[in-house]
Parts: sequence; structure tokens; C-alpha cells
Amino acid sequence: MADVTGHLPRGPRRVLSAAQWSLQGLAAAWRHESSFRLEVYLFVVLAPVALWLGQDGVERALLVGSMLLVLAAELLNSAIEAVIERYGPEPHVLAGRAKDMGSAAVFVLMMNVLACWALVLGPRLL
Repeated sequence: MADVTGHLPRGPRRVLSAAQWSLQGLAAAWRHESSFRLEVYLFVVLAPVALWLGQDGVERALLVGSMLLVLAAELLNSAIEAVIERYGPEPHVLAGRAKDMGSAAVFVLMMNVLACWALVLGPRLL
């Protein structure tokens, strides 16, 4: 994204600033979003299991990567909800739709985690 002068961001300072903003976003999600905290707890427990049960790099990437996608979607969903709440608590059909769609995106990615884990690990268990 271009900065205020129209130039693309360049240089180590910009990279460090971007990293700082990302860490601030993660910290805000941790402080304010119980769903994000729960998903992080699950990731901390299941990621080592995925690394242990995955037989090769592709399987490990599928098992761990599918969980990372849930975390990313939860961050986006929380951002959508924060913007909607910024404009007021009164109900609006479009605000409700946006919140529901954000939640649905997280749900779809959770189903993706189940599918990845079942398809990778299921044949070994049967």
C-alpha cells in the first residue's frame, strides 16, 4: 500500500513499523476476544500433535496450516465486528449480515481443519 506521498513502503523502518502494528493487533485480539484466546489455546495444544503425527512436510503443513487459517479468519472477523460496533450498537440488517458472514468464515475454516485432520489421519486410524 502506498504511503501519504504515494510511494510504496520501503526500508527496514517500514518493515519494523508493520511488524509492530501486527503485534499490537495480536495483543488487542488476545485482550478483547475470548474466541481468539480459545483458538490460540487449541493451536498450542494441537500444533505439536500435528507435527508429531504428520509423516512428512506436506501433512504437517496441512495440519498446522489449517489451524493458522482459523486464527487469521478470527482476526478478520474481530476486525469486522470492531468496525461495526464503532458505528453504534443499534441493530441494522447489514451490520448483522456482516457479523454473521465473518462468523461463517471462521466456521468454514474450522470445518476445513476437521476435514484436513480426518483426511490425513483417518486412514491411519482405520
